[in-house]
Amino acid sequence: MSNLKSLAKDTAIYGLSSIVGRFLNYMLVPLYTRYMPKDTGDYGISTNIYAYTALILVLLTFGMETTLFRYANDDRYKPDTVFSTAMAVVGSLTGVFLVLLFTLIDPISGSLGYAAHPDYLLMMGVVVALDALQAIPFSYLRFQKRAIRFASLKMLFIILNIGLNVIYFVLLGKTSVFYVFFINLLCTGLITFFFLPDLFRIHWHFDGSLLKQMFAYSWPILVLGIAGILNQVADKILFPLVYPDEKEANVQLGIYGACVKIAMIMAMITQAFRYAYEPIVFAKSKDADKTEYYAAAMKYFLIFTLLAFLCVIGWMPLLQRIIGEEYRVGLGVVPIVMVAEIMMGVYFNLSFWYKLIDKTIYGAWFSLAGCLVLFAVNILFIPKYGYWACAWGGVAGYGTAMVLSYVVGQRKNPIPYPMKDLLVYVLVTVVLSALVFVTADYLPQWAQLAFNTLLIGVFAAVIVKRDLPLSSLPVIGKRFKK
Repeated sequence: MSNLKSLAKDTAIYGLSSIVGRFLNYMLVPLYTRYMPKDTGDYGISTNIYAYTALILVLLTFGMETTLFRYANDDRYKPDTVFSTAMAVVGSLTGVFLVLLFTLIDPISGSLGYAAHPDYLLMMGVVVALDALQAIPFSYLRFQKRAIRFASLKMLFIILNIGLNVIYFVLLGKTSVFYVFFINLLCTGLITFFFLPDLFRIHWHFDGSLLKQMFAYSWPILVLGIAGILNQVADKILFPLVYPDEKEANVQLGIYGACVKIAMIMAMITQAFRYAYEPIVFAKSKDADKTEYYAAAMKYFLIFTLLAFLCVIGWMPLLQRIIGEEYRVGLGVVPIVMVAEIMMGVYFNLSFWYKLIDKTIYGAWFSLAGCLVLFAVNILFIPKYGYWACAWGGVAGYGTAMVLSYVVGQRKNPIPYPMKDLLVYVLVTVVLSALVFVTADYLPQWAQLAFNTLLIGVFAAVIVKRDLPLSSLPVIGKRFKK
């Protein structure tokens, strides 16, 4: 129980920085969708280039974030040695990437459709290189359970980023996508500078024999990461390549990218949970009650992501104001994308069975299978159905990886997940969601919001009744125990 409390506390800290940060970042969505002309497709360009940088970041970090947790918790090695070795790998890959980027920028920008703007790719190339170098120190902060330091640096970046965007877009009237990338470069560079005190405290020591073991562990995670990130960004990379109208592709991608931002509440929760959960899982791998802990963590993760799902679709009349009115035509994809994000979170929870027994190759195969399904759906259906194919492709891809991981995992390293309880919550969510959608066209907005809030309250009551009695809560619980 103490471990679950620790998980909840750390998730709250990471979640606060993630959710508050993402909420503040949402301020950029109305900023961009109102100040960037829609017909230029600039927001679509931003969505496309950020998709490429997400993929490159996975390549440059080479699975070393998870690998660091695996070996830093191994009593045979000093944590600083594991950190130093991981940084050597990422630093080398980053250096090679930057040399290739600056040397081959003309053919690269031409092949990606940005021959007129190689500066976009150069700026974001440096950004993703700095992000890769920051990834290992950020992971080490999580290993050291320095959640406050981690959250502070994340929040500093977001506050600076938002502040500069407001200055450039609102006060100075700079509405080009160029300034999105330029501001990101400035802020990322500053956060890298703040890591210097932490790096000076490290006892640097490179271990060649350790490196071989880390490589053997990390390369399947790299494949897993590539497939995983492709599941998230392949639609945004493929869209301009397969949509029949090249100019309209960026416009449509901008609509999809803006609407997806609303669905990213799921990504926030999953990310916050991952930041807290990953270090605890590896630290707890030797405990006798580990399987019960993993099962309970899965249940509470699903409960609260389903609650978040209901909140988003229930309060959509308000949340839709995050994006400009011209972009709201794509709001129908939001629930679909959120379902895909929930599946991704469940898949992440399921992934620990093979990480803990050093069989990460399974994760690579599962993710590749999901990625192939996603690619097939996008390539086949984007030309006809546009961004709707992107949304359903995510569900198909994550669903495939999730099911494969569960089926194989229960054979190789079974964990007693409370499937009956999970099914109850899923069914309740389906029923309540159906009521939200069915009544949407018949109620005025104020009545719709009131009714949907009541439905959300019903789901919360089910949680309290079944799994989270008020007597178990801090402060409030004292009154119910009397």
